[in-house]
Amino acid sequence: MASMGAASALLPASSLLADAIYSQQGETIDPAQSKPGLTLLGDRPVNMETPPHLLDDDITPSERLFVRNNGLLPDEKDINIHDWTLEIDGEVENPLSLSINDLKSQFKVVTKRMVIECGGNGRRFFTPGASGNQWTFGAVGCPEWTGVRLRDVLNAAKLKPSAVYTGHYGADIHLSGDPEKAPLSRGVPISKAIEEHSMIVWAMNGEDLPLLNGYPLRLIIPGWPGSCSQKWLTRIWVRDQIHDGPKMGGKSYRVPAYPVPPGTKVPDEDMKIIESMPVKSLITYPKTGTKINRAETTTIRGHAWAGDIAVQSVDISLNFGATWIPTKLSPAVNKYAWQRWSVEIPPLHQAGYYEIWARATDNNGVAQPPTTPGWNPKGYLNNMQHRIAMFAL
Repeated sequence: MASMGAASALLPASSLLADAIYSQQGETIDPAQSKPGLTLLGDRPVNMETPPHLLDDDITPSERLFVRNNGLLPDEKDINIHDWTLEIDGEVENPLSLSINDLKSQFKVVTKRMVIECGGNGRRFFTPGASGNQWTFGAVGCPEWTGVRLRDVLNAAKLKPSAVYTGHYGADIHLSGDPEKAPLSRGVPISKAIEEHSMIVWAMNGEDLPLLNGYPLRLIIPGWPGSCSQKWLTRIWVRDQIHDGPKMGGKSYRVPAYPVPPGTKVPDEDMKIIESMPVKSLITYPKTGTKINRAETTTIRGHAWAGDIAVQSVDISLNFGATWIPTKLSPAVNKYAWQRWSVEIPPLHQAGYYEIWARATDNNGVAQPPTTPGWNPKGYLNNMQHRIAMFAL
């Protein structure tokens, strides 16, 4: 089992496929220039993932944050940041139409470092496979986000007792070009929307959001699939029912409500909406395939995160999971930020090939499995242990 898992988990993550130029409506975007070193999974829509060794920073640089789009980007020439408005309507007593300046001036501005991760991160490793972007490990990042608390805006709109769910809308364009169709419109329960870390943001790492990541305004709903964090945000529709926008039903961002054998055709009515993401870790140093001097001490490090909760411990193995070595784990700088872990490996007695496996355990005692967990039709929630190759000389 170890050799098969290693073969798929160690597929080169650094191959740069971003030779394509993505054009729409007269605007040209070169993903290779705006996100150098990322792997282009598709150019219509643009989807790019980050090789793990480029995610070593505690704060993910904007140019290294993955891109997950469902439709075509709005044309940047048509975006006037001063005219951009966000509508809050539906089950509210006081519907709002807010400019970005209104958000900045009428509500408390906060900055938080928080993980965002695609629900399909790790899809490539499910067997049988699932359709969609074949993410490996790099559809995740932890930038600093600046904006306002979503709950403050919803409180200003005065939620009605009938409010149970949000529905989010953005300015991205359906792949068909039909302006009447939304490529994605997801939402969250009101209890998650008013959680203090759910935010409406306009800045990443102290600068305007990149267009590929939602400029000029987006949601951050931390700990849940990134699809909940609508980009190019224009409207929040407060609902008296679970939102039923595009990518809310069927198999989209849903998993079976009960364990199923791989390859099972699961009825839509037996699928449940993904909420909190599972515990996960990433080895960010050294890069897979690194050659080390076996007579010297070697540093191994990375990050770990656990959806709505925290990480309790991270261990690594040098012998295919036969034994485990505890690492030093730092606390998160704030809730929903990933946690840095590191360990010093003493000199190795024997030269040759090694694999480093990482296993995080959350504060409920739930650990990452060594292989893909819980097969599901769309390949979501894969939190298998990350592993890299290392050659001791």
